[in-house]
Amino acid sequence: MQFLADCCENRVLAWDCATGNGQTAIALATHFDHIIATDASEAQICSATRHPRIDYRVARAESSGLDARSVDLITVSQALHWFEIDRFFDEAMRVLVPGGVLSAWSYELCVVEPEIDAQILNLYRQIDQYWPPERRIVEDRYRGIELPMPAIAAPEFEMTAAWKADAMLGYLRTWSACQRYLRERGTDPVKAIEEALRRLWGAETREVRWPLALKIGRA
Repeated sequence: MQFLADCCENRVLAWDCATGNGQTAIALATHFDHIIATDASEAQICSATRHPRIDYRVARAESSGLDARSVDLITVSQALHWFEIDRFFDEAMRVLVPGGVLSAWSYELCVVEPEIDAQILNLYRQIDQYWPPERRIVEDRYRGIELPMPAIAAPEFEMTAAWKADAMLGYLRTWSACQRYLRERGTDPVKAIEEALRRLWGAETREVRWPLALKIGRA
């Protein structure tokens, strides 16, 4: 968030698009005077974490309802592949101030250590047909998406967490493809790797990393 804020000439208004539970909006709140955080899901907006600088609204990415040339920064975290991308880009160009910044990022598989990574990859391949088609855009690290503006060079970023085996197994079970597999086949696909993953993980806490694929440009 500090890097994105430093890219902006002004820090008056940020739009966090597809905010979900508001994690990115909350992180932006220390850098911008005001944040408008939108999501197409009313349930997500109702459950988002409140903050005095954040105005939560139900709105689609392609039709934000924001004023033209009013936004200094747009952020999209792990959601651009769900949008009607060309229409969203039109909306982004409409609401950005001249010189405003658009940033979108995604993450794919996490990294722990080679043997554990191999087990997670085995699961990922086992449930491949249960991912939605948009998942391929994430697998491509957004390389096939062209921003409607000149790109800004960015350093490498990653998310990190310190987890025990139970936390990792719980996370894997939240994958949409795992949930769909369970609904359609009646069995938990994570069970296929659970014993091996627990043995490799042990009782210790391990660092889990998700390298980010960041697309950023200036209007």
